[in-house]
Amino acid sequence: MKCPYCGSENLKTLETRDSADNTIRRRKECADCGKRFTTYEYIETIELMVRKRDGRLERFDLNKIVRGLQKACEKRPVTMEQIHTLAEKVRQELMQMGKEEISSQEIGDLVMKHLKTLDRVAYIRFASVYRKFEEPEDFRRVLQEVKK
Repeated sequence: MKCPYCGSENLKTLETRDSADNTIRRRKECADCGKRFTTYEYIETIELMVRKRDGRLERFDLNKIVRGLQKACEKRPVTMEQIHTLAEKVRQELMQMGKEEISSQEIGDLVMKHLKTLDRVAYIRFASVYRKFEEPEDFRRVLQEVKK
C-alpha cells in the first residue's frame, strides 16, 4: 500500500477496529509526509448465482429471503432480529458450500430447516408457498412432519 498523498510505502498503522459488517478499519500514518488516512479491509466473496426453477440465473439476494420470512412470520412471535439472523445463517451456509451457482430449491430447503426450529406455524406457511400446496392433503403431510 502507498500513501495517497505522497506515494511512499513507509506507513505505520495507528489503530485497527473491527466493524459489525466484517470489515476492518485501519487508521494509518505516512512516515514520510506525516499525513493520516483510513483504509477499510473486507473479505471479497464470490458472486453467488441462483438457478431458478425455470432455468434462469439471477444474483443471490438476501433481501428475498428476509421478505419471504417476514410473510411467513407475520403475526407470529418472531422478531426482525430473529428473521435477519436466520437469513444470515442461510447465507453463511450457502457460502460455505463453495459453489458459485446454487438452486432455489437448495436455498428453500435451508430456510425451511432453520425456520422449523424457530416457529412451526411460520414453517408451515413458508412450506405452503415454497412447495406450492394445492390440496388440503399437502398441509396434512407437512403437519405430520412437524409433529414428529
